[in-house]
Amino acid sequence: MPVQPLPTPSAPPAAGPYSHAVRAGDWITCAGQIPLDPATGALVEGDITAQAERVLANIRAVLGDVGAALTDVAKATIFLVDLADFAAVNAVYAEAFGDHRPARSTIQVAALPAGARVEIEVWAHRPVDR
Repeated sequence: MPVQPLPTPSAPPAAGPYSHAVRAGDWITCAGQIPLDPATGALVEGDITAQAERVLANIRAVLGDVGAALTDVAKATIFLVDLADFAAVNAVYAEAFGDHRPARSTIQVAALPAGARVEIEVWAHRPVDR
């Protein structure tokens, strides 16, 4: 099955030549989400907690647009500008995912688009015939 871009009308506008989500067989790969308000395209105001909450809301919206949910996520990668924000982001992440525990990596980076402090990308397993 070829890789197919998927429509994601609930996502913030893409900041470049990419799709927010693509299907490759039973896998949905989601582009990294930063804390952009989908209604305005602007970075949300507030601390790292507010940014992490918006990122996870964006991920839920993208997954919902393609018929998936956080419980389908098999792998997440978190990018932080400052690892000192790890505990706060981890708390928001734990609340969002509940008892579901996908594999995860956290990486400190020098900078993120639009001045964001956090970005998260996910891979979800969602069989085509489900």
